[in-house]
Order: sequence, then C-alpha cells, then structure tokens
Amino acid sequence: MALAAIVTAAALVLTGCSAGGSGGSASTGTTAKGGTLTIGALADVKSFDPAQAHIGHYLQYDQPVYDSLLRRKPDGTLVPMLATKWEYNADKTVLTLTLRDDVKFSDGTKLDAAAVKVNLDRFRTGNGPDASTLAQIKSVDVKSPTSVVITLKAADPAMLDYLGNADGFIASPKAIDGGKIATDPVGSGPYTLDKSGTVAGSSYTFVKSKNYWDPSLQVYDKIVVKPILDTTAMLNALLSGQVNVALLTAKTEAQAKSAGFTEYKYGTDWQGLLIFDRDGKMVPALKDVKVRQAINYAIDKKTLLTQVGKGFGTVTNQVFGPTTTAYDKSLDNSYPYDPAKAKSLMADAGYAKGFSVSMPTVSGFFDPALTAGISQNLADIGIKVNWVNIAGADFISGMVQGKWPMSWFSLFQGSPWVAANQIITPNATYNPFHTTDAKVESLVTTIQTGSDADAAKAAKDLNSYVTQQAWFAPFYRPDQILFTDKNTATTPQAQQAIPSIYSYAPKK
Repeated sequence: MALAAIVTAAALVLTGCSAGGSGGSASTGTTAKGGTLTIGALADVKSFDPAQAHIGHYLQYDQPVYDSLLRRKPDGTLVPMLATKWEYNADKTVLTLTLRDDVKFSDGTKLDAAAVKVNLDRFRTGNGPDASTLAQIKSVDVKSPTSVVITLKAADPAMLDYLGNADGFIASPKAIDGGKIATDPVGSGPYTLDKSGTVAGSSYTFVKSKNYWDPSLQVYDKIVVKPILDTTAMLNALLSGQVNVALLTAKTEAQAKSAGFTEYKYGTDWQGLLIFDRDGKMVPALKDVKVRQAINYAIDKKTLLTQVGKGFGTVTNQVFGPTTTAYDKSLDNSYPYDPAKAKSLMADAGYAKGFSVSMPTVSGFFDPALTAGISQNLADIGIKVNWVNIAGADFISGMVQGKWPMSWFSLFQGSPWVAANQIITPNATYNPFHTTDAKVESLVTTIQTGSDADAAKAAKDLNSYVTQQAWFAPFYRPDQILFTDKNTATTPQAQQAIPSIYSYAPKK
C-alpha cells in the first residue's frame, strides 16, 4: 500500500507567504468542467472524523468535504486555502495564520479562529494515526476571529507541510459537538457527502457544495470514491468503465496500457518490512541487531522486484529517497542477498534454530508472490512467518496500535525530518513500541534545529545508523503506476501515491 503524502519539508518552510491564486483544472491543462469523476481507491475509510485523518490514499475521502489550512499543488508548493497568510517569528517557534473571513461550513456556521483551534487541539491530543505529527505544538491560541497563533515547543521544519495535509482539515465545531462527525462529515470543502448515494465499504458519493468560496476547485459536479482493495478487481473496474482512474500494480499494468488507457509513472515510496518490535517485547529475537541484519540479508530483493514488481523500480536498502539530503547511494547495497551470511548471523545471535513471527496480510491486496517470497526467504534462515489475514480497513490501525512485531508496508520517502517523525522518533506514527536510543535522538535533534549544513550531515548519519542497525528491511523503490480513461486528465502529486482530488479534470 502506497501511502505517500508530504513534500520535502526543508524546501517549504517559509518565513512568510502571502495569498496567491488557487486554481483547479489548470494543472491538467484542460478547461472542461462538469460530470462525475469516479476514483478507484486502494483503501477504505474507517472514519470521516478529521482527528482520525490520514495521508496517502485516505486523503481522497477527506479532501472533498474538508478544506485544509494550506493546500499543496502537484509540485508540492504550498498555497493558501483556509489560511491566506502564514508567518513565523525569528526562531520559528511561533506561527501566525491569517484566515479567510468569507467561509462557511456546510451546516451554515462560520469558519473562524476558534474553529481552527478546536480542530488542531483535537488532532494533536487524539488517537488518530497522524496525531504525533503535531507533537511539537505547545498551544493554539485565538488572537482574533481571523488570526490563530500556534506556539511550538521547538522548531518543526515540517509544520507547514502538515497543515497542508491531514493535520490541516477543519470541520464544523457544531458538527463535532453533535457526536456524528465520524459518519456525517461537515466541513467547508468543495463537496458534501451524499449519504443517499453512499454505501459504506462500497461507494462514497460527494456532490458539489452550493456557494463554495472557490468554484475553481469544483471541477466536477460529483465525485465518487470506490474502495477496491483487490488489485485484479481494480483492473477490471477500470477496463469496464466502473472507474475513471485507478492505481494499478506492475502485474496489471500491461493489460491497461494495451487497452489504451493513459499511463502515469512516478516514484514516491520504498517497500519492504517495518520491524516494529526492536525492543523484543513480542518477539525477543528482534531485539538483536544481528537477527535484524539477518532478515535483511535473507531477502532476495532483485527477485522480488522482478516477480512482484515486474522490474518497475530500483532495489534499495535505505528508507530515505534520492531527493533527500539523507540519501547515500552506497547504502542501496548494504545487504545483498546472502542467505549463508544471514544464517551465520542467526547462529551468532543464538537463534540457529530460528523462531516464529506473525505478520498481517490482506486477501486480494497482497500479491501471493510477495507473501510467498518473503515466507520462503525467511524460512531459509529458520524464521517461520505466520500470515494473519485481516480486513483491509484494519491494516493501518493494527500497525500503529502495536498489534504486529513486523509488517510489509510501503511508505513515501519524505524529507529527513518528515521521515524521522513517521518511522524513527519515539512517538513516530509507525514506531508503535516507541523504540529509540541516544544516538538517534541526538541526530534527530540536529536535523530539527541545526544549520542547513549540520542538519544535512545529521540526516546522512541517521540514515547510515538506522541502516546499519537494521531498523527496517527495505526491498526496493517501486514505480507508482496510475491510469486514467480517455475522458480524464490529471497531474501526479509530489511524494503522494495518488493525485489530490483538485488535480483531476475532464478532457476536452
């Protein structure tokens, strides 16, 4: 599952930014409007409560109904949305947002600074999957009806990015107080949820909101999002005209291409194993670095890329991408396929006879060749994988709640600070057991507060360290493969698995 969402933070931390044009269909090079856009989604939404909002595939459920404080254009540039201006103080610990004064929620109540405070406070103090991204916020204060002051505990290089993503969605406080926001979303977005045209788990229909403040973002009259977690079913939905856009896999790419659909290829993620239980709370063996290194040597990454990814991608052993300051090309081959060395490391760690580990799988979504390959590679060094089939809607929540010692996953390769806060820091979203050590904490602090040169060096050192310590077991960086039909145009979103809803438009 590709969950890619946040553009390189360092390039976007601005001392101040004034309002600019918004624009909708212009990014696709078309001017046509109207009709219905139907999106095939590789994830299903569990809640419309913005405090539970998440990045990646889940954004396409929330973007229709909720405006965010800032908006990310396809190239990652931040532009105004509900906030028309933002400005930091000298040490970037106080961020002041100026809000639009002409926005109403779909229940008729007015957007103001108090509403923004309610939403930001709920997000950062709640139990949502991305709550940790706002951990640096010390307080949110209402300066005036159109001014919000966010005080940070320390500078956060990604704060503006977060406010342009899931963290920045703003719902009606009245609707939140009503207790039904999870199923009856009320925002100020370009669309509203049509419950009569919605069947949970099957199809979610959003209709154009009347009197929306930025009609240029209402390119379609209606948007329908269909969760289709089975990759073969996704291909069939595209071929049969059930959906206008679909993110396909390497195995289904050729059939869609030969049928004449428009193909978009772009890189955003790394795929591999997240080794959560590095303190050995569930599986004691995973506490030993030699065991984690053995797992890395045991995986035949080139074969998996060929068999599962059909060669669309690049083998890697690092979780930081080529566009970041942390990237070190030499780390891409840190753990070449070497089962003999893996067995030796297992024996040195005292696990010559191996051990068992449970990992989640989702029927129809996980490629059988992927699970079979992982199982065989690890069995070759004595590790028995017990695959537990779960519902697709429980995949993310199970990981972030610490239900699994390890899991296959796909994550975007964000900036060093963003990536660290997603998978490395003690309270990172995908560090459910809160593992850390003094060296990691020191390097992360330098990335956060050091000069550009010091932060870049610390990022490389952090990358090298977590690679050597085998906190993760990356396989490769896959190409994302998106298709649209003859009536639909789009522009891929920087470091995001799928385009934002604002980036689609009918072809002329």
